[in-house]
This record gives sequence, structure tokens and C-alpha cells, in this order.
Amino acid sequence: MPASATKSLRIAVLADSDTRWKWGALTASRIASDDSAASDIRLDGYLLRGRATPTARQLREIGVRADSLREVTSVEFLRTMTEESYDILVLALVGGGVQAMLHGLRNAWGTGPRPVVVTGYVGVVYEKLADGLLLRHGADLVLANSRQDAERFRAVYEGVGADASSVTEVALPFLGGTPYTGEHEPYTVVFAAQPSVPESRKDRTYLLNRLIEHARKHPEREVLLKLRSRPGEHTTHIEELPYQKLAQGKDLPANFSLVYGHMGEVLDRTDLLVTVSSTAALEALHRRIATVVLSDLGIREALGNHHFVGSGCLASWDQLDAGHRPVPDEQWVARQGVAADGSYGSSFDAARERITKLLGRPGGLPPLNPYYTTETAPGYLPGILARHHLGPDGSPLPGAPASDKAPGPVRQIVRRAARGAYRHGVQRVAPVIRRMGEL
Repeated sequence: MPASATKSLRIAVLADSDTRWKWGALTASRIASDDSAASDIRLDGYLLRGRATPTARQLREIGVRADSLREVTSVEFLRTMTEESYDILVLALVGGGVQAMLHGLRNAWGTGPRPVVVTGYVGVVYEKLADGLLLRHGADLVLANSRQDAERFRAVYEGVGADASSVTEVALPFLGGTPYTGEHEPYTVVFAAQPSVPESRKDRTYLLNRLIEHARKHPEREVLLKLRSRPGEHTTHIEELPYQKLAQGKDLPANFSLVYGHMGEVLDRTDLLVTVSSTAALEALHRRIATVVLSDLGIREALGNHHFVGSGCLASWDQLDAGHRPVPDEQWVARQGVAADGSYGSSFDAARERITKLLGRPGGLPPLNPYYTTETAPGYLPGILARHHLGPDGSPLPGAPASDKAPGPVRQIVRRAARGAYRHGVQRVAPVIRRMGEL
């Protein structure tokens, strides 16, 4: 939708983690205009208060700027949506959060005017396909990051008798960067770590040791361990065993280092990207950087690397140590929305066209209509809504937390302490209890 199609656009993004804020804000820019720098677009960001609320450092590292950005509770956000007027609302949340907001917004807006509501997925969809999709049903656009995902999404909706017209094929909004032109000096291998894949200490230690061993076998190479977050921070997924803690006390070779920062900047100097199943693999493939999805721990749904069957990218550390350089399958890449052929610029055209039609609909948009209701899912939906302090009809429950002003210094200290205690429990206490349970 070209910026000239409207006088101006006001867009709101509600996100519950750093990666979802990045996806939501970049998606808003892509679908709002074919010129993401257009000056007549206002972007307001809302960060849903919870365990994974991004820290200031994480927000700086993402590098996505908004005209305003503030932290809210679910109930506070719903109230704000009745007070502010937006053209587009992007829900960048976990599935249950999307469903709760859809019902809460339906209750708040009723039959009155409302924005176009958009949602989708941050990356590869390799688990809970039906569950996640049905929790997102009810948005005006459910974005699919590839042709393959669009086909799967429509099949799920049609299979349960739900309207599938919301499914709209796009691509991941953060693809881009300079295409790979040749080897760097030194040749650089990057392992893209994931917070929860693999999960066990044994498997994560194995991968770390193999990465260190690769650095020792190839002293002429620079080997980087790209980390998602610093200890104590949370991303979309809980990280109980951060690699930087596993690396403490190890004898690390001089050509091995741990790095943070924007993934795109790291890829600027990457010759070989290695991962278990990170979305970074798709970013690398988009740039035509050699990409390996590890098979060392098996090709399993629990790891997510089964998604890459047929890609030509599956390989082991033994093969990499021996100099293997994978060649991706072009047909597989094309079906994943990677657009390595240069067609990425048109990937969001269908979404823009659909939004333009919805914004111009005579009489405005109808009330939101999620598939899950107290009639279709009476034993499931109320619990999802209650977690966001909403009743079965989407109205706020008595005593639901809300805030009309920024928290004072004492409240901020208490909140930081509570989050710190939670993260300590996740990263220190929980693994100990789990090991004790395995005895």
C-alpha cells in the first residue's frame, strides 16, 4: 500500500518480547508502505508487561525506532485502544496473547470503528501449527512468511470450517542486507545460538565443545558464537542454560569469541552460518551465505531442524571440520519466502493491497470474529482469557492490574527484583530441580 494511498497512517504494535517487537515494528513498516521511511507514518509501540518484556539494552540492539514506546498491562492496552485512533494494529504476541487481545478488543470496540488488525509469526513455524493458528484466527490478516506456510495455514482453517481469507503470504520482514560476494579475511564461521534449542545441558555443552574444537582445527578462521541475550535477560523463549555460562572456565582458542549485537551486522562478515534451527538460517540464505543446519543431535521435530529437510543445508560438525560447504536447494529456498532471487521487494504487495481494501471498506470494518468462542471452545478459551485478566466475554475482570501513569521508583525497584527472582529461578533453580528429578 503506497503511502500516497492515504493522508497519513497511524499504526500501533503490541509486543511481548524483544524478537516479537522487532518482527512487529518491521512488519508494520513493510505493510504500511513500499517506502518504510515514509514521513507520514506514525508508529506507536506498546510492550506487554511480563517475564519477557525487553530491557533497554535489547531495544537498543534491535535498532527499530518508534515515535512512542511504553510498557502496558493487557487491560491498560485495551483501554488505550478505545481512547486512541489507529489505522492498523499489529499484534506481535504469543498465540494465547493474540487470542486474548482479539476478544478483549472485540468487547472494547463492539460495533464501532476500529483499525485493521494484523498478526503472524516471528519465524519458522515448526510446532503447534493448529494450536497457534487457531489462537490467531480472528485477525483481519494472519501473515504467512512463505508460500509453504500460506498453504498450511489455509488448510488448517478450512479443515475446521473457519474463514481462511485472512491468510496472507508475505516474507519475514527483517530479511535484507548486502548479498554475499566472496570470502572475508579472515574466513568467518558464526554459530547462531537459540535460547531453548537444544534444551539439555548435555546437548548444549556438546555443541559448544564442537564449536570450540572447530576453531582449534581451523586456526586461520574466525569462529563466533552469536548470542541472543545476556545473562538475566529473556527473549521469546526461556533460556535456562546460556552458552556464555557454559563457556566459563573453558580454555578458549584465540580465534574464538562470543558476540552480541544485531544479527544483520554479524552476517555482514559471515562466510558460513551454522545453527540448529534458528531463523538466522533464513536470513543467511536470503543473502546467499553458506548455511548449515546441524544434524549432530538428530533431525527431530523437538529441535525444529526437521523444517529444513530438502533444503540441502543439513550437515554435521564432522563434515564441517572436513571443509564441507553446503549448496541450498533453490526450489526449497523459493518456497520458504527467502526471496534470494531478488523478488523480496514485492513480498508485501498482497498484504498492502488487502489493507487498502479493508481501510476503504464502506461502513467500516465488522466486529472481530475469532474462531474460538465460549461455544466452540468452552473448556479452553476462558483459561486463556483469564491469564490476561479478562472474563469469558473479553471484559476486564474485577481487580485486573492496570496503570494510568508510569510506575514510581519504589514500584520500579520491586518490579526489577521480581523479574530478577524469576530469571534466577529459571536459570539456576529449575535446572537443579530437574537434575534432582532425574536421579
